[in-house]
Formats: sequence, C-alpha cells, structure tokens
Amino acid sequence: MNKPIIIIGNGGHASVLTEILLLQHRDILGFTALKEEINSYGLKYLGPDDIVGKYSPEEVELVLGLGTVRISNVRHNIFEEMKSQGYTFSTCIHPKSIISLTAILAEGTQIMAGAIIQPHAQIGENTIINTGVIIEHDCLIGAHVHIAPGTTLSGGVIIGSDSHVGTGSSIIQGIEIGKNTLIGAGSVVVSNIGTSKKAFGVPAKEV
Repeated sequence: MNKPIIIIGNGGHASVLTEILLLQHRDILGFTALKEEINSYGLKYLGPDDIVGKYSPEEVELVLGLGTVRISNVRHNIFEEMKSQGYTFSTCIHPKSIISLTAILAEGTQIMAGAIIQPHAQIGENTIINTGVIIEHDCLIGAHVHIAPGTTLSGGVIIGSDSHVGTGSSIIQGIEIGKNTLIGAGSVVVSNIGTSKKAFGVPAKEV
C-alpha cells in the first residue's frame, strides 16, 4: 500500500511533482518550507524540513520538490540526510512518459511528462528526468543528476553523479560525462567531458 506523501519544497518543481502525485491518486499530507507559504494546490503547510521527524519512516514517504538550474549539492544533501534517518523517497512517474520495461529506475527518480526512457537505460537515485527528455538505450545516469527539459541523450551515454545537463542539450552516442559537471543549455556534446567541469557551446568545449 502506498504511504501518504510529504513534499519537501513549494516552488515550481514541487508544483510539477504535485500534479504527478495527484494523477497517481496519492495521498499528500502537505509540504515543508522555511516559512509558511500559500500552496497553489491548497496543500497544507507542515513546517520547515525538520518537521518530517515528527512522522515515522514507516508512516510516510517523501518527495523532494526542489529543482536545480546549475550544479548544487542541496538535493543530494537533503536526500542523504533523510535516508540516514530511515525515510524512503517515492519515485514519481508522469503517466504521459514512456519507459521501457527493461529500464531501471532507482529510488526517488522523477520522470516528467513526455520523457522517453529506452531499453536497458539505468537512472540513479534522486535523479530528475525532466519534461520531454529522451534517454536512449543503454544510457547510464548517476545519482542526484538533473537532465533538464528537451535534452536528448543518444545510446550508451554515461552521466556521472551530481551533474546537470542544461535545457535543450544533445549528447551523441557513447559519450561519457564525469561527476559534478555542468553542461550548458543548448550545448551539443560530441566528445567526453571530465569530472567537475563546465562545458558550453556547439560543439561543447570545457571552460
């Protein structure tokens, strides 16, 4: 049986996830934020993030409603802290996404509307596959990654953990991108990019 959900955050990304949860007919207890805020779906404000501790890990599941627009450790740190306390993160999958039966999705993965994930792709925990993203066959995406809207990954691409691939980027087949790396919006990646790098342009070059 699905447990009631607490959403961490109340911004735009949280709104997208709220709609997915409502489409899944999940029971949402409310949301957390630094201070009391109005929620556009009428969800209840529960308190700051540490209010989660008032609920047993056996009673609730969490959804991490914080998005990213660049490299950030915030999502990673919140996920790991809550996991260390025994909490589980729900995997959110929009019903208008297409996911291969052989794809593997780790805990807390978020798949938005129009995303396509092809056979034997693997998506790491707490990773965002945003609106309209195409993940082709045999791609390997690490944990805490954000693949921003409209991005295309051809077959066999590897993305290291904690990386951010910007909106509308394209990565050709067999490319490897290291951990904690930023690919700028609209970039076309045709060669490997190392760890803790920034790359922009057509073709993308490290800067």
